[in-house]
Amino acid sequence: MGKLTIIATIVSKEDKTELVKSEMIKLIDKTRAEDGCINYDLHQDNSNPAHFIFHENWESEAHLEKHLSSQHITDYMAATEDCIETFVLNKMTHIA
Repeated sequence: MGKLTIIATIVSKEDKTELVKSEMIKLIDKTRAEDGCINYDLHQDNSNPAHFIFHENWESEAHLEKHLSSQHITDYMAATEDCIETFVLNKMTHIA
């Protein structure tokens, strides 16, 4: 299998948007430095500031799994506990 594309959709609780955003920003440099990370880009919806997506590309599923078990992801999960309304992780394959 070729590279793995991830679309992670995060909707924060309205009163926790800035906290969640700041915690996600903390992930970016550490994640981009990880082996197997091709890109790791955070986006925020223009009309709903509580809605974020990470657009990610990884060299393999194994690299993604290592990322998901990293200390910085563990720290993010602890810092944003009870702050997230919804979280959806889509694993996708690039077509064209």
